[in-house]
Amino acid sequence: MQSKLLRFLFLAVTLFSAVVTSGARNKYLFVYFTGNDPHQEQISYAVSDDGFNYTPLNGGKPVVASDSIARTGCVRDPHILRTKNGEYLMVVTDMRSSLGWASNRGIVLLKSRDLIHWQHHTVHFPEKYAGKNFANVTRVWAPQTIYDEKAGKYMVYFSLLTNDGTIPYDRVYWAYANADFSDLEGEPQVLFDFHAPAIDTDIVQDKDGEYHLFFKTEQEGAHKGIRQYVFRDLHDTASWTLLDGFCEQTKDNVEGAGVFPLIGGGWCLMYDCYMSGHYQFTRSEDLRTFRWVADTKTTGAFTPRHGTVIQITPKELKRLKKAFR
Repeated sequence: MQSKLLRFLFLAVTLFSAVVTSGARNKYLFVYFTGNDPHQEQISYAVSDDGFNYTPLNGGKPVVASDSIARTGCVRDPHILRTKNGEYLMVVTDMRSSLGWASNRGIVLLKSRDLIHWQHHTVHFPEKYAGKNFANVTRVWAPQTIYDEKAGKYMVYFSLLTNDGTIPYDRVYWAYANADFSDLEGEPQVLFDFHAPAIDTDIVQDKDGEYHLFFKTEQEGAHKGIRQYVFRDLHDTASWTLLDGFCEQTKDNVEGAGVFPLIGGGWCLMYDCYMSGHYQFTRSEDLRTFRWVADTKTTGAFTPRHGTVIQITPKELKRLKKAFR
């Protein structure tokens, strides 16, 4: 009798633990901006249980005021990353689109310990690179960050265009961030040259150590879609392989590829179908083939434009909901 009771108690505790563990699973945080008007070129948050369906925080209103962090008073294309020591890094395009698509001159670097309060520093290329061709940028678009294991540093990458002919089309460059993520070190270096305009680059590394780089082709008059390189060395482009075809599961022009791992396995590739008024979410098990999951209309409180997603813990979600009811 005692043996049966012990077995029953063991099973009850096991089942209770499983329920608690299941209920404590990580969630997803989507960081994005919402449109092309100055009041929409701000940083917003949305959260999700499954990575495909999101609920905006703060009623869809901004959680970081752009006029408090950016020279232009507006930002676009936020990319968020969790660091190895548990902090958060964000990089954004410092741009007010109403001034024109070749009007931005730099980026903003942000760092936080709690996803609520952010330290910020602007990198204004005409000042930082005075006397060099990088001072002549007309676009510093869609910056993102990845940790370079070999260098032991965080690498920021972005597309550049200049008005002096030295960078005649949007080409992707990189530079290391300094130790406190307040500036870039040295001069930007070419990450890759597609020999045609390329923007909106996103890099992830799979469990086998292979990198997957997604970018948007921007040739005039051609389909504007997402292509992919695969490689094992961030800086040895001779070893990179460009995969055939486009990744998006639509015939629409798209931009703002964002790739993130799904809880339980697999990956999500999402992108902005900017001409059709919706965001599209796809799923992949191998980061090479993708299947459609959902189209999210950019209407109402949730109107995402180019953004990125990270996983967050239940504790982090609780803190965000308390801060942004």
